[in-house]
Amino acid sequence: MASSQKMPEETLLKVSHIDVFHGSFQALWDVSLTIRPGEIVAIIGANGSGKSTLLDTISGLVHPAKGSIEFEGKDISALEPFHIVDLGISQVPEGRRVFPDLTVLENLIIGSYNRKARSKREQNLQRAYHLFPVLKERKSQLAKTLSGGEQQMLSLGRGLMSDPKLILLDEMSLGLAPILINELYRILREIRDRGITILFVEQNVRRSLTEADRAYIMEVGRVVLSGDVAKLREEERVKKAYFGA
Repeated sequence: MASSQKMPEETLLKVSHIDVFHGSFQALWDVSLTIRPGEIVAIIGANGSGKSTLLDTISGLVHPAKGSIEFEGKDISALEPFHIVDLGISQVPEGRRVFPDLTVLENLIIGSYNRKARSKREQNLQRAYHLFPVLKERKSQLAKTLSGGEQQMLSLGRGLMSDPKLILLDEMSLGLAPILINELYRILREIRDRGITILFVEQNVRRSLTEADRAYIMEVGRVVLSGDVAKLREEERVKKAYFGA
């Protein structure tokens, strides 16, 4: 009987009608989205459309002025980031942000500081090494000696060390060569196949509408379109705005 009070199991994350401010500037307007377990979902939009603010709000770095965010049926709108990590949400920020003067291994270990992940540290470390063999090869190297692509792998590996159910990725492919981007998207699919749901922010619309299951398109702090990527690729508005059709 109590189950009727819970959110349906097929919903992992539910963002409902949130407004978000940076000081007096309103960054998000009435934004809603739903993510189901096992999906890869893209948030697409130009610079300044509110994509990163949305990820930061889900992570607890910013709190909504209105609306709510639920994760596995629990309201997380007012929780601090460390509580949200404990619940199973991990954010991989834009720009990689590794600790340059720590080794690869030390960077990875930092990702497992939360209570739940500490007991699974070795298991998660082996998972990171399996997905990114180069990190195992270079575990004793300082992070600043890695290439840009390797640093992105380290950032993603560190995000996985918190043992997340949902991983938030901000501009993963920024500044990377196409061959590396292809490899990172292949790894994302493998991460999803291991039971981790993925929400990613990306400016490359073509790639997003190929790699994701569903997408939300943002303009100036609002969601203007959403749906399955196959349908979005055929939308006249999308063709005109992003494909020059």
